This record gives sequence, structure tokens and C-alpha cells, in this order.
Amino acid sequence: MISVFVRLKLSLLRNGLRQSAGRTAVYVTSMVFTLVCAAGLLLGLVLLRGHAQAAAVVVLLTALLALGWAVAPLFFPGGDETLDPTRLVMLPLRPGPLVRALLVSSLVGIGPLFTLCMAVGAGFALARGAAAVVVAVVAVPLVLLVCVALARAVAAANIRLLTSRRGRDLAVLSGLLIAVGAQVVNFGVQRLTRSGGLAELEPLAEVVRWIPPASAVGAVGSAGEGAYGEAAAGLLLTVVALAGLLYGWRRSLVRLMTTPDGSTLAAASRPSRRESASAGSPSGRLWPEGRTGTVMQRSLRYVWRDPKTKAAWVTSLAIGLIVPLFNALQGTGSVYLACVAAGMLGIQMYNQFGQDTSAFWMVAMAISSTRDAYDELRARAAALLLITVPYVVLVTALTAAILGDWAGLPEALGLSFAVLGAMLGTGAVASARFPYSIPQDSGYKNVAPGQAGLAWMSLMGGMLAAAVLSAPLIGLTVALRVTGAASWLWLVLPLGVAWGALLTWAGLRLAAPRTAERLPEILAAVSKG
Repeated sequence: MISVFVRLKLSLLRNGLRQSAGRTAVYVTSMVFTLVCAAGLLLGLVLLRGHAQAAAVVVLLTALLALGWAVAPLFFPGGDETLDPTRLVMLPLRPGPLVRALLVSSLVGIGPLFTLCMAVGAGFALARGAAAVVVAVVAVPLVLLVCVALARAVAAANIRLLTSRRGRDLAVLSGLLIAVGAQVVNFGVQRLTRSGGLAELEPLAEVVRWIPPASAVGAVGSAGEGAYGEAAAGLLLTVVALAGLLYGWRRSLVRLMTTPDGSTLAAASRPSRRESASAGSPSGRLWPEGRTGTVMQRSLRYVWRDPKTKAAWVTSLAIGLIVPLFNALQGTGSVYLACVAAGMLGIQMYNQFGQDTSAFWMVAMAISSTRDAYDELRARAAALLLITVPYVVLVTALTAAILGDWAGLPEALGLSFAVLGAMLGTGAVASARFPYSIPQDSGYKNVAPGQAGLAWMSLMGGMLAAAVLSAPLIGLTVALRVTGAASWLWLVLPLGVAWGALLTWAGLRLAAPRTAERLPEILAAVSKG
């Protein structure tokens, strides 16, 4: 069975590359990039041999690699067709041989090759003496097997989630995970550079070295130092972890092979869905009456349920928090960087009708006058403000607390509200003037083919206009700072609120007649792709 599954894996790979030249080019490019990175990492670990902190570096790198293998199936479930064991439920396969066959076939691919290169480099960096070499020969395949088994066990345990709508949401949010991880790594590197180098890693490495599979790599270093008991314990921990992963993976396979998926039966047995926002329910009374409340609820449901809208919101929320807080933690930030949070969420006002896609025809049918268009845009802006205002206040307060600059909190909030108001106003105008379609089933593409220029015009033009409209408040703040009238800086807060509200109102007023006049054009633009 092992040879059959290996040939199956190779056939899936070969047939997938035959689908299109673009897919082949992407795969070859990614393979070359991975091989170059693997070669560079292997060379770096070889050069690390003999360094005082070599053990700390390779142990932590191994732990990070294992973490990547654990989360990869959750965010990239479609990267390997064989990750879904439910495709094999109709075949007369026993769990034990199936686990062994899938484990060996999982060793075919770019990811296992990269892992093997890193494990070999880690073993070479720490192996000093004949005993350490023997331990490294055992530790290297153990690291590889634990990483692969970890990915398989996680995928099998969560396959019901990964094949559902929420699983697709996780895949859409994978870019956010990469962005946040890159920021964390950047923060860690800068902190190590300022604090004196790799010696800061040793306390953390002393703890991580007992967590498999990093314990196998730590065992190589222990054997090189003559601590054979610690080396045996590290290898034993990794072997036990591998056995536990294989056992958990086997249990998941048995459950998937023998238990029917009753999700549709459960959904059918539930009573019909009731509208939570009905007029008589308590939650319905929280919303304004008429069009405003209905549109606000619809907009917030888009944020929660639509994968593309959710991904855009979560990415903006994360970046708006990471940029000011990480700079503040590094000691290079300013309370004014909290304006990034307002700007990132203000972008969500652009292309408001694009998230409706072809369903915009229902919105268009309900707009018969400029007043209706104004109410529609105002409600969408109000829904955005429900999330944005408390979020901006929270980010600004956290930034001020980390920096200890509470005196700058009022002016930073005032500037943030002015920027937010400018973004809402210009976003409403851009939504009416430059609408574009957001494909729902094309992976990470957020613009339909042929509309990229329209999207860039909308975003860049709107943001430049927002910066110009926010200039009076920025100029006032700078003038008060330069002239030494710091005691009057608190006025920036009420002035920023008023200026932001005025810009929002003006933008909605300008956008409403354009929206009412261009309903057919907007529908055609957002229905493409």
C-alpha cells in the first residue's frame, strides 16, 4: 500500500501541474525559491557550528518549524489533496496500514525537503564527537517524521472544519497570519540587535529544548557535552510524541471512516431560522427603525459572514494595532501613529457596493431618490463607525499607555477622528464614482479582471484627498506645538470630532446624488467576475 500511495501522490502532483502553464510556473518558482532558502539555511547552520549560542538558535528554529507544520493545514487545506482522508472512506482500507502509507507519501514534496535540510543542518551544527553523531543520525529523521505526523494529525482532527465555510474563512485569513508573523519576527530581531545578540535566546531555549521535536535536536547538543542521560531523555520525548501523534491520527481516521457526517441532518432537524432583528425581539429594538437599522445589520453581517469582507476587516484591525503598538514597544513610536488604525479601518468605506456583488440589484430596487441613496450610505457609514470608534479609542489609549504619553492622548484622538471622517467622506464618493467587483470564488483576488486600475484610482485618489482634507487639523497641531501653546492642544479633540463629522456629512451629501443617478452603472461594475 505504501508504494501505491507514493505513486498516487506523484500522480496528483503531475496531473495538477498539467492543468495550466501558470500553475506549473508558480510551482517551479516556489520550488526554486524553497530550495534556495533551504540551501541558505543549511549553509547558515553549518557556519553556526562551534558558536556559543548554536544550541539555542537551532532548538528555537526547530520549534518554529514544527509550529509551522502544525498550523499549515488549518490555513492551507487545499495545498495537498491527500490531506483530506474522507476521500478514502469508500475504499476497504484498515487504519494501521493507511497511517503508514499516508505518512510515507507525506514525505514527498517541497516542505519535507526543506525540513530535512534544516534538520541535517541543525544536527551538523551541534554534533561534536562520535556519540553526538550517532544521536544526530537518529534525531534528524525523528524531527522530520514528527513534523509530518503533526501536520497530518491536525488535518485529520479538523477536516470537518477545514471543508466547511469556516475552514474557507481560515484559508482567506492565512495572509494575515503571515503578516503578523513577519512583524513578530521583525520585532524579535530588532530587540536582539539592541540587547546584545543571541545570548538573550538562551533562557527561552532551555525551556523549548524539552518540547518535541526540538528535544531531539537538543539531545544532539547534550550528547556532544557528555550529558548522555539528557540526550536519551530528549530522544525518548520525541519518540513518545511521535507515537502519540500517530495514535491520535489513527483515532481520527477511525472516527472519520466509521462515523457519518450528520451536519446536514442536524441542520435539517433544527427549527426554521428566526430573524433576530425582528421588531418585537430585544435585539431588534437596539437598531434604528427603517432603512438605517436594516442596512446597518446587513453591513455587519457581511463583516461576520462574507470571507472576503471578513479578511479585509481582520487584516485592517490587525495592522492598525500592530503598527503603533510594536513601534511603541520598540521605543521608536509616537502616539500619533495611532492614526494608522483610523486610516486602515476608514479604507473599508471604499467600494461599499462591491461587497454586494450582483446582489446589488436588490439595493438598487430600494433606491428611488437622492434621499434614499443618502440614507443607504449613511447607514453603511454608521455600521462602520460602530466598530471603528471604540477601536480607535482603544488603540490610541494603549499606545499612550505604553509610551507614557497621556498628555498626547486628546490630540491623537482628535487627529484620528479627523482622518476617519475624511476617509468616510471620500470613501462614500469613491464608492459611487469608482465601484468595482470583488470576485467571490477566485482565491485571493479582490478585484475582477480589467478593474485593477479602477480599484487603484479609487483607493489612492481617495486616500490622497483624505490626507489633504485632514491637513487643517494637522497644521493646527503642528502650530500649537511650535508656538509653545501646548496647553491648548486639548482643543484638537473636539475640533477633530467636529471636522471629521463635517467631512463625513459633506462626502455623503456629494455621493448621494451620484449614487442615485448611476445605479445601472454601479450594478454592471460590481457584477463583473
